Amino acid sequence: MTTAQPINLLNYDRTMMAALMTELGEKPFRATQVLQWVHQYGVTIDEMSNLSKSFRSRLSEIAVIQPPEIIHEQISSDGTCKWLMRIGEHDNIETVFIPEDDRGTLCVSSQVGCALNCTFCSTATQGFSRNLSVAEIIGQVYQAVRRLSKEDRRHDRQVTNVVMMGMGEPLLNMDSVVPAMNLMMDDFSYGLSKRRVTLSTSGVVPNMYRLREVSEAALAVSLHAPNDALRDELVPINKKHPLKELMALCREYFPENSRRRITFEYVMLDGINDQARHARELITLLQGVPSKVNLIPFNTFPGTRYQCTPRPVIEKFQKQLLAAGLNTTIRKTRGNDIDGACGQLVGRFADKTKRRERMLKKLDIKILNTQE
Repeated sequence: MTTAQPINLLNYDRTMMAALMTELGEKPFRATQVLQWVHQYGVTIDEMSNLSKSFRSRLSEIAVIQPPEIIHEQISSDGTCKWLMRIGEHDNIETVFIPEDDRGTLCVSSQVGCALNCTFCSTATQGFSRNLSVAEIIGQVYQAVRRLSKEDRRHDRQVTNVVMMGMGEPLLNMDSVVPAMNLMMDDFSYGLSKRRVTLSTSGVVPNMYRLREVSEAALAVSLHAPNDALRDELVPINKKHPLKELMALCREYFPENSRRRITFEYVMLDGINDQARHARELITLLQGVPSKVNLIPFNTFPGTRYQCTPRPVIEKFQKQLLAAGLNTTIRKTRGNDIDGACGQLVGRFADKTKRRERMLKKLDIKILNTQE
């Protein structure tokens, strides 16, 4: 086997690694050995001691282990950690680790920027550059695990959960996201259970059907509105895949005998989607859907026109849903002081959509009008 450029072993899940081993004339079981060395031990190819020297030498000639590079770290007053990671020559992404008493959650990005344009999300205002590779996605986990193990070996500083809720829409990058999640759940890699790896989507319905067939990861849906008119404004992909289409799939996403539920994320926007009538609409919308509702206090960012719903109003909204039998929680805001909270992640990259440029022009016009 010859390659113009070295292959990155982080790009291979177990099935792909087994195919690579076969191509190299090795037994498929070598795949699990290599996966363990790469992901569980973090060693170089030359240090994979249960592989023959000749094979290690041959593998070193064609392959590398190259995760994204951590170029900046910020630690919040609440312990949340945000890393800026370099990918390629010109693009950077952000990854966030949230420690709690009983878990450590890593929020992973799937795109450089985001191909969608949800109006309440800071990431969306940055525009979009490209999809991440498998290596660039799983490499965020690879780097976080090693960074945390060096820093602190306490249980609450380990990665126990991964959420695909960072920069980007994961289902617009399925070819990379699914193999990366396979590695997260593989016993020979990170060994996370299917309930501890969650993919969040804004509602790319055709790819949700595909995902159901190829992955057992948990599912979260960024809902944010209980009717089409409002969701068209907040989550523009709703114009292409409206609530009727989305909810029909959600009702049948998990098998009837399954106890699994879909998490519906609902960001609380003051005076926009937080009134009693919105709660009533949401209760009706989720009838018959195995669901959990996660109310998310809005995290502000420069240039946004939205404000966060006051806490008493959020709690009143929650009580209304609970009274109707909906399992409803209020997400604790973490990392806000380092812009690491939900909806605040941004990277540094060339925006191919020119979305940010257009937004800044609009803001300049508003500023001028105000000054006049």
